[in-house]
Amino acid sequence: MRILFMGTPDFAVASLKRLVEDGHEICGVFTQPDRPKNRGHKLAFSPVKEYALAQGLSVYQPTKMRDGTALALVRELHPELIVVAAYGRILPEDILNTPPYGSINVHSSLLPKYRGAAPINWAILNGERETGVTIMYMAKELDAGDILHVLKTDIDPQEDAQALTARLAELGAQALSETVEQLRAGTAHRTVQDHSAYTYAPMLTKDMGVIDWTKPAGHIHNQVRGLIPWPCASTELGGATVKIFRTEVLGETGKAPGAVAAAGKAGIDVACGDGRLLRILELQPQGGRRMAAADYLRGHPLQVEA
Repeated sequence: MRILFMGTPDFAVASLKRLVEDGHEICGVFTQPDRPKNRGHKLAFSPVKEYALAQGLSVYQPTKMRDGTALALVRELHPELIVVAAYGRILPEDILNTPPYGSINVHSSLLPKYRGAAPINWAILNGERETGVTIMYMAKELDAGDILHVLKTDIDPQEDAQALTARLAELGAQALSETVEQLRAGTAHRTVQDHSAYTYAPMLTKDMGVIDWTKPAGHIHNQVRGLIPWPCASTELGGATVKIFRTEVLGETGKAPGAVAAAGKAGIDVACGDGRLLRILELQPQGGRRMAAADYLRGHPLQVEA
């Protein structure tokens, strides 16, 4: 098929790569404008732009989607199908309705659950044991279009959002490949979402990272996993603020929430609000590198509460 692809981050690269490998004609690639790199003046390409240019594909970076210029460009490219994967821009209906096969989206949740900007993070934050990808038609309302295809996967109890994103990118590429073939063959089936069952996954905020040790150990464990790579869960240990990257839930304790119950080669055990311990396995001090908790303790000994 003749496809116009729209995407920006690493997650979207897997889908574009699969379309190329499947032999589809990519008539153009839309991606967000270049951004300053590391707070400097040098502009950085998006991962999708880097891959597209390496494949010799035509790249377009419209700054506005509703002034008519993007619509004119889409019409000029004559796509049979628009495929969107984490583009990060809201598309007006006149663009969505341009291709004869419509516009479809690669969404990283089991719709109607977790519509919105951060579905992978919120699935982990809420302790979900299963997630997946949904290929859907795009509609005026956010992530509310008819479903074409779903692939599911279990979430490992230790898996963080960064690792899960990488897995879902590949699963999304597989689901997309199967869906495009079904559309081409005329065998695709669309299912209306149960709009009464939807949940929302809003954008993450920096203040979500602060750990409240009065919460249950499992809640904090999910907070740590769900906020990687940004904003990361953080806490104060011995007067110093650190980011937490890996934890595990242990057994019961009688110590007060936030108390350090043990600190040694195995890690740093902190009491939580449900009377259980959470062991910190990896952390990062301010201005330092990510390291094992045992390595951190060599230079930052902690007082264990009796």
